[in-house]
Amino acid sequence: MMGDDLRSKVTYATLRLMPTQDAVILRFGSFEINLQTKELRKNGMRLRLSGQPFQVLAVLIEHAGEVVTREELHSKLWKTDTFVDFDHGLNNAIARIREVLDDSSGTPRYVETIPRHGYRFIAPLADVRTSITPITPPHEVNGSGATSIVDSRTERRFAPARSNVLLTAAALMAVSIVGFLLYRTSIRPTARAAIRSLAVLPLTNLSGDPAQQYLADGITEELIGRLAGIHDLRVISRTSVMRFKDTKLSAPEIAKTLQVDALVEGSVIREDNRIRVHAQLIRGITDEHFWSETYDREIEHVLSLESEVAQSIAEKVAVTVTGQEHSRLVAARHVAPEVYENYLKGRLRTDNTRAELERSVTYFKEAIRTDPTFAPAYVGLASAYDDLSLILVGGSPAEMRPKVLSAARKALELDPELGEAHALLGDIYQKQWKWSDAEAEYKQALQLKPNDAAAHMGFANWLLCQGRTEEAIAWARRARELDPLGSAGIGIGWILFQARHYDESIAELRSTLAVHPESAQARFFLGFALIGKGEPERAIPDLEQAVSLMHRSPGSLELLATAYGFAGRRSEALGLINELKQQGKQGYVPAGAFINPFLGLRDYNEVFAWFERAYAEQSNILQFVKVHPFFDPIRGDPRFQELVRRVGLQ
Repeated sequence: MMGDDLRSKVTYATLRLMPTQDAVILRFGSFEINLQTKELRKNGMRLRLSGQPFQVLAVLIEHAGEVVTREELHSKLWKTDTFVDFDHGLNNAIARIREVLDDSSGTPRYVETIPRHGYRFIAPLADVRTSITPITPPHEVNGSGATSIVDSRTERRFAPARSNVLLTAAALMAVSIVGFLLYRTSIRPTARAAIRSLAVLPLTNLSGDPAQQYLADGITEELIGRLAGIHDLRVISRTSVMRFKDTKLSAPEIAKTLQVDALVEGSVIREDNRIRVHAQLIRGITDEHFWSETYDREIEHVLSLESEVAQSIAEKVAVTVTGQEHSRLVAARHVAPEVYENYLKGRLRTDNTRAELERSVTYFKEAIRTDPTFAPAYVGLASAYDDLSLILVGGSPAEMRPKVLSAARKALELDPELGEAHALLGDIYQKQWKWSDAEAEYKQALQLKPNDAAAHMGFANWLLCQGRTEEAIAWARRARELDPLGSAGIGIGWILFQARHYDESIAELRSTLAVHPESAQARFFLGFALIGKGEPERAIPDLEQAVSLMHRSPGSLELLATAYGFAGRRSEALGLINELKQQGKQGYVPAGAFINPFLGLRDYNEVFAWFERAYAEQSNILQFVKVHPFFDPIRGDPRFQELVRRVGLQ
């Protein structure tokens, strides 16, 4: 009997490892919802619905066919002491549910609004779970506390047979458990693979006020910036992740597109001077949510909040963080709400038009006026001035570059570890032909912020200017790894053109246009590659579109005139050259804008006259004097060789 009891207890203890039932999975239409694991799927593909929107949907489904009042939802899902506006929060949750389900408030298929009352789930539900009958132990305590005793005669009669059955069952179960443990061990390296790359997806604005979107976008960018300082973690740039704002793609689909191991997603709620950020980490392949946290702060402590979130993410992905990297992660200070708001509004740009850049300058200046010690505002100001100095916008280098230098240097005076400020200095020093200074600044930027795609591309261009084209291509491709959906493809196309890999350049830029057909820059640089290949006529249609998209900017007119010249359409080329001269009477037009058109017309005396003017004002084009293919016909001219020497590249 003692052996039977022991075997019986061991067998029962083993069988108790088996689940008593599967998860509750309900189907409606093409959707399935798992109320235990909190997953919503469509045709087997997981959808991005979490937090309160999922909780609201779960409550409605649990009361399918019944009206659930707003008051009931408030009591179930919203804490009484929360500062968030319940009406806005619930309205946003319902809107998110309808967006994911592709439902309509006017003609609902799933969630019906009962005006001034609540909501009702109206779709038919099917229960698709499968149950397993619980195992009853040999001696089970009943509800009264007494023990159920098996008849002793039956016990004796069936003991030998039962012992054999139990021994066999125990053996089979042991084999099964060992097999399962071996299987689990074998798959663990894949299921728990190290996280070496991640993307911070755009945080959702749940404040109920669209005007607060700048805050959600700004905090997203700041989290990316903090994490970008970790060498052992590849962090995707803002320009790529922002393409997934309001996406319906699942986490695995996004992770596959960006080629990352994990995703960060979450939300921001702003009410008065309080802010709440919810963030969670998701494994890209398995869609496993393995960390979630909510942070509440006064907005003056928002930098501390961002620091805490970034530290938590770095800790949870178990990435190696050096002492210096950790000190940058934890760095934070108080900032007045109005200062931080102006700073974020300055950074929020949808297009680099002159009007928008000047508006950014105004916001940054206001932030600095209120708090002259807030270093990030100086970086933003320097970046806006740098963009204004570009030829495609038409800002004068003589006017803008000193402003960039002043703002970037002030930022570094306040905080020497701002990688973006070092990269901006590298950019200006390169345009001023201070080659060693530029190299040092780029390397410092990459040391401080190894995931900065712009710094990678800046250093790639520095290498290009030195004639180190293959190294430049390699660095540009690293930039694309960090910003796979951004403009890195355009930069790669430009470098490939300068390296005289014309077919590769054309293919790269055509691929960019396939994804971004509205990109004026991609068409602009495609024009260079086609002209370089000796096909100026093929370049003209794309360049004519670029002229229209760029609102007849000096750079766009310059290259179209160049294509006309190389194609033998002399009168049209001269017409655009004349238009450039007329623009120069109204505002700044770079002297460098006249060099390529006269090269196209093969008027080399005019070319060298404009080279001298471009040298005097340090036009951007002279950075590339050592490698630019358009200059090949005059490389043997002593005047050109002297120019290369004066620029410091010989």
